[in-house]
Amino acid sequence: MGDYDEDTAFLGQSGPYFWSTFFLLTSVYVSTGFNGLYIVFVGATPPHHCLIPEVNLTEEWRKAIIPIEIVDGEEELSKCSRYSLEVVRNLSAEGYVPGRDVNVTGLKQEGCLDGWSYSKDIYQSTIVTEWDLVCDNEWKVPFASSTLFVGYLVGSLISGQLSDRFGRKKVVFACLGIQCVSVFLQSFSRSWTMFCIIFLFVGASQISLYISAFVLGTEVLSKSMRVLFTTLGAFLFYCIGYMTLPWIAYAMREWRTLLAILSSTAVVYIPLWWFIPESPRWLVSQGRVEEAEAILRDAARKNKVEAPPVIFKESELEALPPTKKYTILDVLKSSNIRCITLMSLLLWMAINIGYFGLSLNTSNLSGNPFMNCFLSATCEVPAYIVSTWLLKKCPRRALLSAFLITGGGVLLLIQFIPDTLHYVALALEMFGKFGFTMAFSVVYIYTAEIYPTVLRNVGIGMCSSAARIGSITAPYVIYLGTYSKFLPYIVMGSLTIGSSVVNLFLPETLNKDLPETLEQMQQCKRLCRGLKPKTYTSERGGTANPSLLQEAKQEA
Repeated sequence: MGDYDEDTAFLGQSGPYFWSTFFLLTSVYVSTGFNGLYIVFVGATPPHHCLIPEVNLTEEWRKAIIPIEIVDGEEELSKCSRYSLEVVRNLSAEGYVPGRDVNVTGLKQEGCLDGWSYSKDIYQSTIVTEWDLVCDNEWKVPFASSTLFVGYLVGSLISGQLSDRFGRKKVVFACLGIQCVSVFLQSFSRSWTMFCIIFLFVGASQISLYISAFVLGTEVLSKSMRVLFTTLGAFLFYCIGYMTLPWIAYAMREWRTLLAILSSTAVVYIPLWWFIPESPRWLVSQGRVEEAEAILRDAARKNKVEAPPVIFKESELEALPPTKKYTILDVLKSSNIRCITLMSLLLWMAINIGYFGLSLNTSNLSGNPFMNCFLSATCEVPAYIVSTWLLKKCPRRALLSAFLITGGGVLLLIQFIPDTLHYVALALEMFGKFGFTMAFSVVYIYTAEIYPTVLRNVGIGMCSSAARIGSITAPYVIYLGTYSKFLPYIVMGSLTIGSSVVNLFLPETLNKDLPETLEQMQQCKRLCRGLKPKTYTSERGGTANPSLLQEAKQEA
């Protein structure tokens, strides 16, 4: 096939067709914002203590039966134990008064044999209150969160193959339907196990939807609008859904009702099937040229331009000669690419642990959890706008390290904030989320600019898998807060600062042509080899490393 952008240049760079497609596709991302982090509310743990059954106890003993514990320097009722009910009943029947006749701290303790009593000040019900996911079962909450991200990992691996085989548009709407049905079925979960299994499908369909819509937008839109779509459009509309989620959760405090309502929002996307086009690029690659030309002629009509009689010349549609297929094994052949890949994997993993860790932690912060979630989502909007503007002018390496140091440094500072200044701690956490979000947006573009075209899909695919591993780990990092409320911040902050140092060894890509081949790929700085290697000008005008070029020639 010839140059697609050249063949479709008659459509122009803007117009009603491109703008309508832009907004229709970006609106799909609102649903990913709805469904991406509802576990923050569905899996929230309200204040609780052992349930005291209706037995003959005086009011004094009912108040004294729950032990007082010191947690993070503050007194609070024990969440997982009570004084022996049998002993307390006997003392109460004999007329003893706790604190006057009996030193309660010396009494025998036991677990919550009759279940737990949960506060309903904020939530009417969550999966925690329904299945008692507290104390010995507390680990099941982060595990449930991780199943969503395991689904992300599965979806990341299969979505590209599905969209390449069946088409971008079909996969987008199929994933919308699967996401809708999965969330709806999850609202009828009869057990924690069933909830987790369905959560896998929610995650797989959601990330597949995100990736397929992203690919469809980049292939359908013009060059100028493609940049707007990939840098701001998808991210901002995701934020709109994310910002709307806490208000829906605020109105619906019961987790099953919340999921049923979130699943029903997908119905509004059904009419979009008749307005969002299939990718003409994909159709041409499948030999369906007539369908591709029909879409482009309809686009020309909407843009009020005249399409040429023949859009794709037959000579341009001849098959290209076979080229070498690159795999993950090719990443291991060169020490330079191995080093760059290992550093990139660490970067993606650290950024995702910080981003999703802070996103999932909003329900544990002081203050209103719904407002905290809204603020966490809102701070992403300026982050995407600022990072997009800075990417046009600033070096990627310095920019990413600055964002990582900002996000990680702020998290390390939180532990020094007194408990009386919880609003300062909240502001610092939001600022940390701001830094992680900017790093999140930069690392996508930076990684794509480092890898050569022949390895770009493989490289980004590996980094995306590392990102999923990071997001799977994030709930367990937050779970460390059950031991010390500052431990998650220390872990995330230290890991992020460390990754910012590693990032300094990656090559700079600002104002450099995208590498096409292995010999055009830049060297990492003074890490893979003792000295910085010399470079020379290749036949295509770019700089290349002689040893890397020799490796590429040997492979060819």
